[in-house]
Amino acid sequence: MELEFGFGTETEKIELPEENLLEILLPNPVEYGLKGEAEVKRALLSPIGSKKLGEIVKPGEKIAIITSDVTRPLPTYKIMPALLDELYDAGVSPSDITLVFALGSHRRHTEAEKEKLAGKRAYSEITCVDGDTADCIHYGITSFGTPVDIVKVVAEADRRICLGNIEYHYFAGYSGGAKAIMPGVSTRAAIQNNHSYMIREEACAGRLSGNPVREDIEEAAAMVGVDFIINVVLDEHKEIIHAVAGDAVAAHRAGCNFLDGLYLKRIPEKADIVIVSQGGTPKDLNLYQTQKALDNAKHAVKKGGIIILIGSCREGLGEAVFEEWIREAKEPQNLIERIKTDFKLGGHKAAAIAMVLDNADIYLVSELEEDLVRKAFLKPYKKAQDAFDDAFNKLGKNATVIAMPYGGSTLPKLINYQ
Repeated sequence: MELEFGFGTETEKIELPEENLLEILLPNPVEYGLKGEAEVKRALLSPIGSKKLGEIVKPGEKIAIITSDVTRPLPTYKIMPALLDELYDAGVSPSDITLVFALGSHRRHTEAEKEKLAGKRAYSEITCVDGDTADCIHYGITSFGTPVDIVKVVAEADRRICLGNIEYHYFAGYSGGAKAIMPGVSTRAAIQNNHSYMIREEACAGRLSGNPVREDIEEAAAMVGVDFIINVVLDEHKEIIHAVAGDAVAAHRAGCNFLDGLYLKRIPEKADIVIVSQGGTPKDLNLYQTQKALDNAKHAVKKGGIIILIGSCREGLGEAVFEEWIREAKEPQNLIERIKTDFKLGGHKAAAIAMVLDNADIYLVSELEEDLVRKAFLKPYKKAQDAFDDAFNKLGKNATVIAMPYGGSTLPKLINYQ
């Protein structure tokens, strides 16, 4: 049988024996009504744990809308029309609204990228800027020791509205919610301290309660103040199929519950070979982002197995410290030891890859130079079929397979695992 996986703007195909395939982890069937912009409008009319946005904002107030950058699949352009209508109906002037792209530790945008992300209407009607972490206001320090330094245009706003898409996050539990503030519009020092808690066992995908990374994020956001959120859940075609709006915590939790119904996949056993993709652009622009699919796939592979990671990575490794750590390490264990004593943002993802390598081999199908892939302790391939054939030959004709075409969104969980 033939399986297809997203690879940049194209696809990679693999032919494999059907009898070896345990499961294809596709989204669970869920009931939903509206989609796209209509679903966003519905959520705005039915906020969770909050008044309607039009009852919160007032004419003359400065409004900061914080949204995702180009590395995220959030369709900001589909959210903005309904959001702008709501703000205008409340008497807010377009000149008082700023859309801030939350860069975190990522690169700045071109003007063309800003327009594409925001949509033509928002780009032409309101101010659209990248968050500038060189110009911040200090709020204090969280109980976790994280400095709360927030981009000035966000900090000085009278109202803050956070946008986001909800999916599993390998150490914050889930994306979305207060993550637009921390790490979205926070300094590198703040992000580094927050992310240093990723080595804790409680910091894992699908966990909120007791997760130190998530708790620190929400404590920081509470210090800043978030007036309203609009978060969405996307299907495998990146279409909005569910939206939540309202309180930064209550609405986010409701969105997480919906996500579990869609993407939490219970499996009876792990497989010898796991084939995983981020689903294509923009999630596989670089290895730094593609790693997220790898971290979900680790829950489905047997010890001593092979993960075939499919991602274009056409922009390279994607982060300077990440690349530095990879180039300096002599073996994967060096990265694991280093993160325990010298936590650095960027290095944390190199260590995360090393932790997976502690359990399974990783074959990377990408556009990266082969020597660079080997330096990351991965086996390089240009075609997914070649990677699978090699894995199958190594593990034998009885090797079992699990396929994860949307690995960044799909969280496997053993049925007997609590």
